[in-house]
Amino acid sequence: MSDETSVRHWNLDDVSEWIAVPGDGDDKYTRGVLGVVTGSNRYPGAAVLGVEAAVRTGVGMVRYLGDDVPAGMVLQRRPEAVTADGRVQAWLLGSGMDAAHRDDANRDRLHSALAQGVPTVIDAGALDLVQRSKGPTVITPHYSELARVLAAHNVTVAAPQIAADAVRWARRAARLTGATVLLKGHVTHVATPAGDVLAASEGPAWLATAGSGDVLGGVLGALVATHADEIVAGGHDALARLAVTAAVLHGAAGRAASDALGGGPIAALDIAEAMPAVVGGLLSAR
Repeated sequence: MSDETSVRHWNLDDVSEWIAVPGDGDDKYTRGVLGVVTGSNRYPGAAVLGVEAAVRTGVGMVRYLGDDVPAGMVLQRRPEAVTADGRVQAWLLGSGMDAAHRDDANRDRLHSALAQGVPTVIDAGALDLVQRSKGPTVITPHYSELARVLAAHNVTVAAPQIAADAVRWARRAARLTGATVLLKGHVTHVATPAGDVLAASEGPAWLATAGSGDVLGGVLGALVATHADEIVAGGHDALARLAVTAAVLHGAAGRAASDALGGGPIAALDIAEAMPAVVGGLLSAR
């Protein structure tokens, strides 16, 4: 088993300095623009959840580029989203996409985003493209997805083995891919290529629900877009802190959403909708 004493656990007291607060001179561009290539005609809901979460975490603008069905759903839910290409500070890629069914249009969107060299969050259906990324990158796999990432580097391991020794495998994946790795689980582990590991276990078990990971991607995408300069200066150390901050915020929003329902089950959209109050409470405490 991995040495857990080398893991720093991150909690609500650690996150407020990684939440960007706009000043009087800021506008939608200086507050950070997040480009999003997620969802598909097969799985459109992931696009809605990620965009919703990003908007509610705090970002100046979201540019959504995707298939017609998810684009229509995103605009219906968030009419302020922009569906035209343009400059961004960060990208969120891959949620709700399937590499096995990637068409030419989505391939071109993903390849174009990865070539731009800006900080990038890669999830689910774009994990196979991590080596194409030209910018600082964080990947957000669950155990089975990490097994596939490792298999691409000729490492054979099953999801249960990863779950039993998450620190070890997150570290190994970070070293092999050159990306920061956010390994999702009841305890979320974030590993850098240098071997540093941060962990978060803020949320309730109710977070294990369809679409929850898509919300986490949106939260992280917003944080990365609003801290692009810090990532350029701090590299994977900054990326890791932003990633574990996203996990803590996601967990806290899940708990708040459940508490609002008497401690009962939650849906993914509930997590996103609870985010502004969680962020506001943390900033008030700061």
